[in-house]
Amino acid sequence: MKNQKQITDLIWGVLLTLAGVGVFIRVSFVMPQIIKISSFDSNSSWFIRFSFYLIGIILIGGGIRKIFLNAKYFFKC
Repeated sequence: MKNQKQITDLIWGVLLTLAGVGVFIRVSFVMPQIIKISSFDSNSSWFIRFSFYLIGIILIGGGIRKIFLNAKYFFKC
């Protein structure tokens, strides 16, 4: 049972990391459309961009942490 939880956590870590990378890739495509929304002024675009990148960093960091914590049981390094 413990081995299955470690495999699940390892897969979850990989998915979190991929989601974080996806956020970084997607922000470059979506930001011009977000800036065009009239309720956002040009001064708040840096805050919106920063927020998206922070979400991406948190996802990647959490995913890498989960990968390292659970991979040591599979790869005796």
